[in-house]
Amino acid sequence: MVVNKIYGVFFSPVNNTRTMVKKVAGELAKRLQLPVEFIDFTTPADRGQGWKFGKEDLVVFGTPTFAGRIPNKILPYVQTLFEGDETLAVAMVTFGNRNFENSLIEVKNELVNHNFSPFAGAAIACQHSFTEKLATARPDEEDLRQIESFIEEIAQLVQKTEKKEDFMTPVVVPGDDPLTGYYVPLGVDGQPVQFLKAKPKTIEEDCDHCGACAAHCPVEAIDFNDETKVPGTCIKCQACVKVCHTGAKYFDDEKFLSHVKMLEENYTRRAKPQFFIGAKEKVYGNT
Repeated sequence: MVVNKIYGVFFSPVNNTRTMVKKVAGELAKRLQLPVEFIDFTTPADRGQGWKFGKEDLVVFGTPTFAGRIPNKILPYVQTLFEGDETLAVAMVTFGNRNFENSLIEVKNELVNHNFSPFAGAAIACQHSFTEKLATARPDEEDLRQIESFIEEIAQLVQKTEKKEDFMTPVVVPGDDPLTGYYVPLGVDGQPVQFLKAKPKTIEEDCDHCGACAAHCPVEAIDFNDETKVPGTCIKCQACVKVCHTGAKYFDDEKFLSHVKMLEENYTRRAKPQFFIGAKEKVYGNT
C-alpha cells in the first residue's frame, strides 16, 4: 500500500493536543521514512481557506475534549476546512483526566463524513487546562511508552498491508452514536453550574499590553486594542492564561471555580490513555 506523506492536524489552545499529534505524526513519519507536515488551525489566523488531502496521504487529526465533545465553537471548522479522498487517518483527542466521553467518536465520525478513512484512534490523558492538580505532568513516561507502542503498531500495519481496502472500515471507538449532548459541569456541591458568560480578568498593573493573549485566543474574544477587555464569547480554553508571560490573566467566576474544585476533589485517579486499531482496543504495558 502506498503512503507518500504524513500530516499532523490539530486544534490546541494550551499545546497538549499539539504535542500529542506532533508526537504520533512525527514518529510515524520517521518509521515510514516519509515527509511530515503539520497544520495548526487553533487561531483564526491559522485557518486559511481549508485543506484537501489525497489518496496517498495519512492524516493524524486531533482536538482536545471540551465537555465530552469536540469544542462546540470549533466544530464548524472541523466540518468545513478539511476534505479527504479516501485518505487514511488516525483520530486523536486529549482530555484532562475526567473523561473523553464522545469526543473521539465525534472526531472519527467527522473524518468519515469528509472522505477520510480513520482506521485507528487514541484518547490521551493530559494535564488539565483548568488546574495543575489533575493529570499533573502527563503524559508521563508510562503514557509515552504506550504511545510509542501504538505508533509502532500503526507503522507496521501500514508497511505490511498491501490493499488499501483493508483500511476502509472505520475504527471502532467508544461513545454514543448518534451523539448525545455535552457534559453538564457540576459545582463542588454536585449540582449543575452554568458559567458560559465567565471571562478572563486582568491584573491591570501586571499587564504590559504585549498582545499575546488576543493573538492566541481561538475565537478572537479579546480586544486587540485593549487586552483587558473581552467583548467576545470566551470558551474557557485557558490559552490566554497560559500564554501571559506576566501572569496577569485569571478567572474569578465563582461558578467556574466551583467546577474546578469539584474536578480536583473527584477526578484525582489516574485516567488511562486508550488506543484503538480496527475493531479492537489495544492495551500496551501497564494501564
